[in-house]
Amino acid sequence: MATRRERLVIIGADATGMSAASQARRLRSPEELEIVAFERGDFASYSACGIPYWIGGAVPDRDQLIARTPEEHRARDIDLRMRTEVTALDVAGQRVRTRRLGTGTGDGQDWTDEGWTPYDKLVLATGARPVRPPLPGIDAEGVHGVQSLSDGQALLDTLHTLEPAGRSGDTNDTNGAGDGRPRHAVVIGAGYIGVEMSEALIQRGFRVTVLDQAEQPMSTLDADMGELVRDAMCDLGIEVVTEAAVTEIRADDRGRARAVLAGGTEYPADVVVLGIGVRPETTLARDAELPLGDAGGLLTDLAMRVRGHRNIWAGGDCVEVLDLVSGRPRHIALGTHANKHGQVIGANVGGGYATFPGVVGTAVSKVCDLEIARTGLLEEQAEHAGLRYVSTVIESTNRAGYYPDATTMRVKMLAEVRTGRLLGVQIVGREGAGKRVDIAAVALTAGMTVEEMTALDLGYAPPFSPVWDPVLVAARKAARAVRERGG
Repeated sequence: MATRRERLVIIGADATGMSAASQARRLRSPEELEIVAFERGDFASYSACGIPYWIGGAVPDRDQLIARTPEEHRARDIDLRMRTEVTALDVAGQRVRTRRLGTGTGDGQDWTDEGWTPYDKLVLATGARPVRPPLPGIDAEGVHGVQSLSDGQALLDTLHTLEPAGRSGDTNDTNGAGDGRPRHAVVIGAGYIGVEMSEALIQRGFRVTVLDQAEQPMSTLDADMGELVRDAMCDLGIEVVTEAAVTEIRADDRGRARAVLAGGTEYPADVVVLGIGVRPETTLARDAELPLGDAGGLLTDLAMRVRGHRNIWAGGDCVEVLDLVSGRPRHIALGTHANKHGQVIGANVGGGYATFPGVVGTAVSKVCDLEIARTGLLEEQAEHAGLRYVSTVIESTNRAGYYPDATTMRVKMLAEVRTGRLLGVQIVGREGAGKRVDIAAVALTAGMTVEEMTALDLGYAPPFSPVWDPVLVAARKAARAVRERGG
């Protein structure tokens, strides 16, 4: 008797969704498993993390960010249906309702209801949505988020209208209206996206102001590390305004953004970029009464199966994952996690078994040539977790001090007083600083103490590090602080 072919339905066709589809297809033939993926947007399998570098010109062609086209997926017997939105999820009936989007935009967009599609197995890869606060003027023309490739294209189209033909990249250029004014951009938010987009806009010739409510840019760092990021941004010509709450985006009589009001001050803006962060996109899951965590993300087991649901998996920016340091669920929207989730889900759907044990919160970015990295807990997070800790800071060099072009980096390390366990590391510096955080990420994952870290056998040669690597110097200082506190 022939085995009935199962149907896998995937909602979302970016990192998690299409990684899961590809892995499942490797393990199961089209005769065994039909794979149907729905994507409401115009693009699939692309790098959202690369958008700021495309906007800034480091990546010249949008298509370079696309890992695999819809046609390439279909050639592998994956039925990828673009511009098709899932509008409802019937868990009891194991089916999803879809509609196909037309060619219009905004309120004029037409769509066709396509009814219900049954599934045997379901993957939720709905990603995250950008935070868009209910500010007056938030919907003005020229106000952009940068969550998707379509968002990036819309922003780039706006920038092109403000750039005189053939004269991009000159800070003295006037705006596209030909009125002689310098072009101004305001970035709201100074996290990873805000910082990266501010540099991209500088590279395109705009005068850039960054507004943020926090004490320092990069609230993913402690304030004493974020001050180095502020200095680098200012050196690049970016106006950084912190502890400033945005209250309004002001538009002209044509409905185009012209200024942003924050802390009682008006900042001119020909374009406004929102870099305030993201939240899990779990509207379908919430309506279907699937389990959600405190941050609004789906809760799964280690196999990425939604808790309490045998045939539903979820991964990527729409889920919360276990923080291996604090032991608590946490929402972290990163492409590295999303791709791993997809591999795990695809293996499990395909008949194998794989797990995703959790994360330690590793991230890296840059401003010009200043590299910014962190892993584990910040001081505030350690306090929130109820941990008694020591915090130490050292400054060292990326090469032997006598070697040409050696530059300074700052390393901050947190360790638990009771056990000496490493809790977190932040590194800010020039060449070679950012990826050093991976040493700490491995140590965190292994549950190492800072004392154990001091004996790590790291590579050494004068062009690459001092004889005592900066991470080891920080570990020695942290271990000494633990001993002094009685750990």
